[in-house]
Amino acid sequence: MSDLEIRPARPAELTAIGELTLAAYSAERTLVDGVGYATELLDAARRAELAELLVAVDADGTLVGTVTIARPGTPFAELSREGELEFRMLGVLPSATGRGIGEALTRAVIARARELGAARVVLCSLETMTRAHRLYERLGFVRLPERDWEPHPGVTLIAYRLELT
Repeated sequence: MSDLEIRPARPAELTAIGELTLAAYSAERTLVDGVGYATELLDAARRAELAELLVAVDADGTLVGTVTIARPGTPFAELSREGELEFRMLGVLPSATGRGIGEALTRAVIARARELGAARVVLCSLETMTRAHRLYERLGFVRLPERDWEPHPGVTLIAYRLELT
């Protein structure tokens, strides 16, 4: 995807990034009612402050995707441990799906993990996000069932890992 730029988010983009993330999760029907996740998805400013926030921008300057990268022990890390890099809130603009943007963002996370010397990349995902699971598995991620967890009753997140060493 030579017409796609993956780069750190800019302060002026944070509102649009939050809206894009919420739109992506809403389109995939992956929002769980009553747990406040929509508010968290909209708050890209907090993610940019406490984690690394990357965006995908197409040739005409449109924001088409985003991902949050969290180091272990930081506020956005949910399951990462020492030597791991975690990513969360991968979202693609609904009108831009099917163009490889999610894959490009995931590959950017993997590259960042290598830059930081991480041994593996980890993530967790709703059980119902099967399209995302296929992407992760195609890129070499494998299930990490011992780290599956429930952030809220009835909401199960399944874990994946990619070994880098």
